Amino acid sequence: MKRVGKIALILAACMLVASPALAEKKIRWKLAMSWSSTLTPLASPAPKLAKLVSEMTGGNFEIRVEGAEKHKAPLGILDMVKGGQFEMGHTASYYWKGKDITSVFFTTVPFGMTAPEQFSWLHYGDGQKLQDKLYDKFDVYSYPGGNTGVQMGGWFRKEIKSLDDLKGLKMRIPGLAGEVFAKLGVNVTNIAPGELYTSLDRGTIDALEWVGPAMDFKMGFHKIAPFYYAGWHEPASDMQFLINKKAFAKLPKAYQTILLTAIEAVAADMFGDNFDASATAWAEMKKEYPNIKVMIFPEPVLKAMKKATDEVMDGYAAQNPEFKEVYESQKAYMAKAREWTKMSTLYYLQTSEMVGK
Repeated sequence: MKRVGKIALILAACMLVASPALAEKKIRWKLAMSWSSTLTPLASPAPKLAKLVSEMTGGNFEIRVEGAEKHKAPLGILDMVKGGQFEMGHTASYYWKGKDITSVFFTTVPFGMTAPEQFSWLHYGDGQKLQDKLYDKFDVYSYPGGNTGVQMGGWFRKEIKSLDDLKGLKMRIPGLAGEVFAKLGVNVTNIAPGELYTSLDRGTIDALEWVGPAMDFKMGFHKIAPFYYAGWHEPASDMQFLINKKAFAKLPKAYQTILLTAIEAVAADMFGDNFDASATAWAEMKKEYPNIKVMIFPEPVLKAMKKATDEVMDGYAAQNPEFKEVYESQKAYMAKAREWTKMSTLYYLQTSEMVGK
């Protein structure tokens, strides 16, 4: 649904909800998250969505949110929503790369777009149209469910000084970034969120990528691995709301509009929520744990990452027409948008640094 005119639609929808006939329509849905209920702000959009929908329908449309600690299938959300066990899910598209590699684009890709660039591509470029095309085959709708912005490059037990330090390293890192690191000799694994701390603590893995200070601080990774690397792999990580198509079709039109509008509202809210939470968490983290070392990967390592990324992306594009279509769409949009990103953001930051912030 296009953003233009949505306020008018939601007002009209609320008027419809007030009618006696629609007020009698009681709907109860379930929504499964890939994260535990306490892992805010990642776990914040779904409960906020449920609250908004309930309020805007006078309590007639209730969505019960279940965290991963309850349903026990954090990486099974797509299958559960497709199969109808849950009408909705809150998760991340790149978890489904094993089902369709093209899904990675609707979370983020290495050296890809920034959050504002990706937001604009999804809403005003071809992004949502291409996302609809992909998820049609799963009989679900997929919409952006909140963006974390640039994610950090991960927590490492040892400093990465050269490419040799990556060889044999055991690391949790999902999506295409995992394939990139695998090409550089890293032993890559994808572990469910609830098992990350224990795996790092016991040495099952040597490093892991999660999100950023807001959520990393709660997980406690800094107590084990002191080297905190800047991001390269997830510059604009969109979460996703999945909706079972058959369940959605049964909703009154007013409820459909309310649900989609609430999704947009909470998705936008998560970006600000996460930014504030990360700024606050980092201030606490560096005060309590001054030995944390914020690092940027050495230039030869970064160049090797970029080369491996291009090889991975080009390889999939050569084999998969759908992947190629989305890849080319993102590259074209980024080529247009990046100049403005530099002018508006990068140059401002450089200017600010010149005058002492």
